[in-house]
Amino acid sequence: MRFKLALLLVLLVQGFFSATHMLAGGQDVRQLLDQVGIKPKGDQRGLMDIVGYASTAEQMDKVLSQCRNLASAEGEARQGWRERIQDKALVAGVCPHDDYYYSARLYSLLLSNVRANRVILFGVFHKARVFNCKDQLVFDSYRTWHGPYAPVAVSPLRERIIERLPSEDYIVNNEMQMVEHSVEGIVSFLQALNRDVEIVSILVPYMNWHTLDRLAANLTRAIASIVQEEGWQLGRDVCLISSADAVHYGDAGWGGYNFAPFGTDVMGYQMAVKRDLELAEKYLCGPIDHKKLKGLMYSCVDSTDVTEYLITWCGRFAVPFGLNVASRLTKALEGRVLEGLLLDYGTSVSEVSLDVSNLNGMGPTAPNNFHHFVGYAAIGYWQD
Repeated sequence: MRFKLALLLVLLVQGFFSATHMLAGGQDVRQLLDQVGIKPKGDQRGLMDIVGYASTAEQMDKVLSQCRNLASAEGEARQGWRERIQDKALVAGVCPHDDYYYSARLYSLLLSNVRANRVILFGVFHKARVFNCKDQLVFDSYRTWHGPYAPVAVSPLRERIIERLPSEDYIVNNEMQMVEHSVEGIVSFLQALNRDVEIVSILVPYMNWHTLDRLAANLTRAIASIVQEEGWQLGRDVCLISSADAVHYGDAGWGGYNFAPFGTDVMGYQMAVKRDLELAEKYLCGPIDHKKLKGLMYSCVDSTDVTEYLITWCGRFAVPFGLNVASRLTKALEGRVLEGLLLDYGTSVSEVSLDVSNLNGMGPTAPNNFHHFVGYAAIGYWQD
């Protein structure tokens, strides 16, 4: 009875916010929905981007094949992380979400370490401003998502989490989830690597650190209680992945904004990459604690107005939030510390692009040059 009442409330909230945000965003929301590449059907989510990501089994198989060819044993040896993790299960990760054309190797590098059948995904909400969304987590109510091989199941874990959260912590809105691309590319890769994967997608919009920390604590309690009831283990049964591209750099193609503080020559490129690596190593590697996560967030956004960038990492909320939850869970359930390892880093300039000549319409959705490029960090988290 409790579950039915909770589900009814979820659906009512979903309908309310769908209507109010359509009024708030107006034509912008309708335009976004018109851009969806594969439309949702009934209770199945479609696919927003059918150029940047694989939508069919044939495409995904070819992407995976190329990723294996691009994998660098020399690069992995240089990073030295495989020896450090040995047979440990991946608890959490930071994964790119840019076009496969540029960043597929980094997706594969991280996600090939996922062992759990249940993956909780923390997505960037790029269009939060359009929907006037902030300070709440965003869930969907779809039963499945479009996958390249078959529909990807949404885990029953989602409803169990929602019914344990304070109602003010979240909204349920399929339109918001449908127009957001930052999760779907990861979902397709997860299915390619594990046909039995189940997902829970949570978008993380604008919020200050106090709100982020409070929501993370509440979500941790909800997840921890379920994990304990089921006798699950982190990494083996549940994994948490945060979606994020690193720096968005350049003076062209960014909606009229100039994101090139170091210039747009070779030196400017090198300085932008150096800053990315310093951010990743300072805040996202080694033992993870709240001080580091808060430091990353307020390195990327203005602490007095979190809607304003300081450094253009689009995962400025999804990463601190997801790792806040993952580190709290690790401590609460295992009495251990979560430790991050940078598996590798690349950019849309440095990475070897996929051969898309036989990928049936897949390709880049943006240019790659010193005037417009994106950084990618693949970071894995294991218990110490």
